[in-house]
Amino acid sequence: MLRPLYKSAQVRELDRRTIAGGIDGFALMQRAASSAWHSFRSRWPQVRSLTVMCGSGNNGGDGHVLAALAMQSGLKVQRITLKPLVELSGDAARAAELATSAGVGCEEWHAGIELTGEVIVDALLGTGLTGEVEGRFKRAIEMINAAHRSVLAIDIPSGLVADTGAVLGIAVKAACTVTFIGDKVGLHTGEAPAYTGEIDFRPLGVKAQAYFDIPPTAWRLDDSLLADAFAPRLRTSHKGDMGHVLVMGGAPGFGGAALMACQAAARMGAGKVSLATAPEHITASLVRCPEVMAHGVRGGAEAAELPNNADVVVVGPGLGQAAWGQAVLQSALQSDAPLVVDADGLNLLARQWPDVRRDNWILTPHPGEAARLLGCEVADIQSDRPAAAQALQRARGGVVILKGAGSLIAGPSGLVVCPYGNPGMASGGMGDVLSGMLGALVAQRGDVEFSAWLATMVHALAADRAAEQEGERGLLASDLASYARKLINP
Repeated sequence: MLRPLYKSAQVRELDRRTIAGGIDGFALMQRAASSAWHSFRSRWPQVRSLTVMCGSGNNGGDGHVLAALAMQSGLKVQRITLKPLVELSGDAARAAELATSAGVGCEEWHAGIELTGEVIVDALLGTGLTGEVEGRFKRAIEMINAAHRSVLAIDIPSGLVADTGAVLGIAVKAACTVTFIGDKVGLHTGEAPAYTGEIDFRPLGVKAQAYFDIPPTAWRLDDSLLADAFAPRLRTSHKGDMGHVLVMGGAPGFGGAALMACQAAARMGAGKVSLATAPEHITASLVRCPEVMAHGVRGGAEAAELPNNADVVVVGPGLGQAAWGQAVLQSALQSDAPLVVDADGLNLLARQWPDVRRDNWILTPHPGEAARLLGCEVADIQSDRPAAAQALQRARGGVVILKGAGSLIAGPSGLVVCPYGNPGMASGGMGDVLSGMLGALVAQRGDVEFSAWLATMVHALAADRAAEQEGERGLLASDLASYARKLINP
C-alpha cells in the first residue's frame, strides 16, 4: 500500500539496468516523453499551444520528443533550447533531430524572448543538479515563473533537489510534475510541495522493486491504510481495552496546549484520558472536556506516580522550560511507559538530557526543535530533511516525526513521508493535537512506529478535510478532532 521512493542515483541505476536489459535508451526516452504528453493532455485538453523549454541533457531530450508529439497532434509548438542543437550529443541530439523532422521550429533562448504557449513545459534541468542554478538557466527559470502560466515539469521542477526537496537558489513552480521510473523522495518534502504541483508518477514499465539490491530510500504513506487499521471494534469492547493516555503539560499560565492534546486523544478513541497540569487549569479542563480526568500537580512529587497508571504518556504541550516543566518531564522519563514528547519537552531534552535515548518513544520536533536536538542550525535541517530525521532517530532511538510540509517519520523500519496536509496548518496548537492523537493510537495499538504513521496521516488528512469545507485561512487546531473522528470510522 506504500509507494517506494528513491534517490536520484538509485533511479539512474534503475535506468541503466533497464537499458542494459535490452531496452534502447532512446526508446526509453520516447516512452517517457509519451507518458508526459498523455499527462499534459489529460490536464489541459483544450490547450492549443505550448512552449517547451529544453536543456542540454536527457531531460531536454524528453522535451524535444514531447514537442514532436504535440506538433503531430496539431498543436502550435514553440521550442526553446538553452544549448545550440549542433552542440547536443547522444540521445538528446537524436531527440532534437526527431522534433526538427516533425516540423517543430527551434529558437535559442535569450533574455528578451517571448514565451507564446498557453502552457509551458519545463525540460531544463533533471535530477542530476548539484550546484546552485546560475546564468542562463537561472534567468530562464525566472522568466517561466514570471509568465504566470501553468507549467508541466518533466521528471522534476528545474532547480529542485531530487534527494532532499531543497531549492538550489531558484526553481520552477509547476502545476504538475510527471516523474519516471522511480518516484523521488525530494518531490514530497521540504520546499517541494510549493513547486511540484500534482505529482504524476509513470514507471515506464520498470518494476523498480524487482531489484532487491536497490532498496527504496523511503516510503510514501497512502490513505488506503486507514480501512484496515481502523476496522470495526468488537461488540464486547470496553474502555479498558482502549488504553489510558496521560497528558503531562500545562505549566502555570500555559494550559491550552495540554487541553487540546487531551481532547484530541479522546476523539481518537482512547478509553481513558488523564491530565496532569498546574492546579489553576483544572476548572478550564472540566469545562472544556469533562471526560478527561484532571489532576492538579504543583511539582514532580505530585506527578511522580501518575505515569505508572497509564499505557502511554504524552509530555510537552504547554510544559514550559522552568522548574515545573523540568520536574514533570523527569517524572515522565522515569516511567517505563511509551512516551510521546513534544514542544518544550523536546527543548528540555536538548538542554537537560542530551544523551537520553529510548526505543519506546515518539519525538515530534519541528525544524527548530530538531536543530536544537542535533546541535545545528535550522537551515541545516531544511537543506536535507531526510538525513536530519534519520540522524535524530539514530541518536535518540524510537520514532522521530520531523514536522513540516511533507512530514517525515524515521523509525526502525526506515523513513516514511506523509504527503498530506495544507498551509492552513500553520497555526498554533497543531502539534499539540498531533501529540494527543499519537498518544491515543499508541494506547490502543501498543506499537509506536505504525501508530506514528497512522496518527501523522490522520492529522494531516483531517486538516485537508477541514480546509476543503471551510478554507485554509482560519483553520484552528481544535477543528481537527471532529474530522479525525470521521476518518478513523471508515
